[in-house]
Amino acid sequence: MPRPRDPIRDFPGKRWLNVVLRTVHLVGIVLFGAALLGAGSLPLGATVIVASGLSMLALDTWSKPAHLREIAGFGVLVKLGLIALASALPQMALPAFWTLVVFSTLLAHAPGRVRHRRLF
Repeated sequence: MPRPRDPIRDFPGKRWLNVVLRTVHLVGIVLFGAALLGAGSLPLGATVIVASGLSMLALDTWSKPAHLREIAGFGVLVKLGLIALASALPQMALPAFWTLVVFSTLLAHAPGRVRHRRLF
């Protein structure tokens, strides 16, 4: 028997809010990477990444409550763990950063049937 579809919520301006949050998120990633190369503040970059990332996660989860049960949503939790690792253990910051970049790119560009596959 097919699984019933989850409700999807929307509001006017949601797409533009998501675009703005993604832009701020990319700025945070650049700040974080620059700080790893000695040109900036690691805590500032991490803060911007986490704040914008949590905002996008909240929006995605509000819009589609099953989001955290999917690979894409669960992947965000993995990425938060990598940011926490990089912030807590500075010697792991560079490997964590590159893992984040690779993991995020693979996840973002995977086909929808992969990103939205339910884990549980």
